[in-house]
Amino acid sequence: MDIFDKIKANQGEIGKYMKQAHGYFAFPKLEGEIGPRMRFQGKEVLNWSLNNYIGLANHPEVREADAKAAADWGLAYPMGARMMSGQTNQHEQLERDLAAFVGKEDAFLLNFGYQGMVSIIDALCGRNDVIVYDSEAHACILDGVRLHMGKRFVFQHNDMDGLRKQLERATKLAAKQGGGILVITEGVFGMSGDMGKLDEIAAMKDEFEFRLLVDDAHGFGTMGATGAGSAEHFGVMDKVDVLFNTFAKSMALIGAFVACERDICNYLRYNMRSQTFAKSLPMPLVIGAMKRLELLKNTPALREQLWTVVNALQGGLKEAGFDIGRTNTPVTPVYMKGGVVEATNVVVDLRENHGLFCSVVVYPVIPKGEIILRLIPTAMHTVEDVAYTIEAFKTIREKLANGEYRGEAIQQMGAL
Repeated sequence: MDIFDKIKANQGEIGKYMKQAHGYFAFPKLEGEIGPRMRFQGKEVLNWSLNNYIGLANHPEVREADAKAAADWGLAYPMGARMMSGQTNQHEQLERDLAAFVGKEDAFLLNFGYQGMVSIIDALCGRNDVIVYDSEAHACILDGVRLHMGKRFVFQHNDMDGLRKQLERATKLAAKQGGGILVITEGVFGMSGDMGKLDEIAAMKDEFEFRLLVDDAHGFGTMGATGAGSAEHFGVMDKVDVLFNTFAKSMALIGAFVACERDICNYLRYNMRSQTFAKSLPMPLVIGAMKRLELLKNTPALREQLWTVVNALQGGLKEAGFDIGRTNTPVTPVYMKGGVVEATNVVVDLRENHGLFCSVVVYPVIPKGEIILRLIPTAMHTVEDVAYTIEAFKTIREKLANGEYRGEAIQQMGAL
C-alpha cells in the first residue's frame, strides 16, 4: 500500500475533522496586541487562551529589549550549533542566571521545550535503565519515553501507592540489568492544573534509589515564593535531580532550559542530539530571556496580580457551582458533559454571542461525553473580566442542560 494513500484514507482522530474545524476550532487566528482582548475573525474577544501568565509578552521593557537586541545583533547571530560555532558570553551568562534562580549548579539552554524534553530523556537513559512516569505526563515526555529502548513503567496520575509498586518492579529489573531508574513527572499538569506530588515522590528516595526529572513548564514563574517553580513551592529544590523549564509560558518567549548538577549538565551539553545538531538560540532570544528573567525575579507584583485573578476566577466558578476539578495552580479547567457537537456549539456561542475565547478539549484527548473549557488567567486580566466570564458560563451551562446545543454542528467555522 502506498504510504500517501494510507494517510489520505485516515487523517487521524483529530485530523478527520479538519475541514469543519480548521480556522475556527483548530488553528484559529488571534490578532492584535497580545493580551486579554484580541481580535478573532474581525471581532474583539476576551481571551483566556494564552500562556502569558505574568504578562511579559507586551511588557514595555521586554518590547524595548527585544527590539534593541534585534537591531544590535540581527536574527542570524550566532551562526552554527553551540558546540561548533554558536557559543557566546551571553548564552553562558543566561545559563548561570537561570541555574542560580532555580537553585541548581548549572543550566543548559535549549532551542525548544518539546524537543528538549525528548532529547533529555534520550540522553539520560540507556537500554538497561528503567523509566517510571506519571500517566498524565505531557506529550513531550510520552514521546521521549516511547523512544527509550529500555523498559518503562507507568503509574496512575499522582497515585503514590502505584508509584511505589512500579518502583519495586523497576528496582528488581534495574538490579538484574545493571541499570538505573529515572522517575519523570510534572510540577504542574497543564490540562488538569493540579501539581505533581513532588514532596511525596522526593520522600520515596529514602526507600528507593532513583533520580527525579521534573517538567515544570507551567510552574516556572507562577509557583513558589519567588516564582522559581513547583520544587520551591514544595521545598524540595535539592531533591529534584533534573529540572526542565520552558520559556513559552511565564517568559512569553521561545526556548527552554534544563538545570541540574554541573557534571550532569556538561554531559547533556555534549550528548543531547537535539542541541548538538541544531543552530544556537539566536541572540535576540537570549537577550530577551535575560530581560524577562530579570522582571520575573524583581517584579513580584506581576505574580501577585496573577494570583488575584486566579483566586477570583476559580473561587467564583466554584461558588457558582462549576466543576473545576483538582486544580491548585493558575490552569483552570471547567468540566461539562456533552459530545463533540455540543462542545462545538458551546464554543461558537461563547465566541459569537459572548465575545469569549477559550480552548475546548474533547474526545479523543479526554473520554467521550466530557467537555473541558480551559481558561488560562494572566496578570493582565481584571476581576471585571472574571465576573463577565462567569456570567457567560452560567448562560451556556443552562443552555447545555436544556439540550439547546444538540443536533447538527453549527457551520460557522473556517474551511480548508
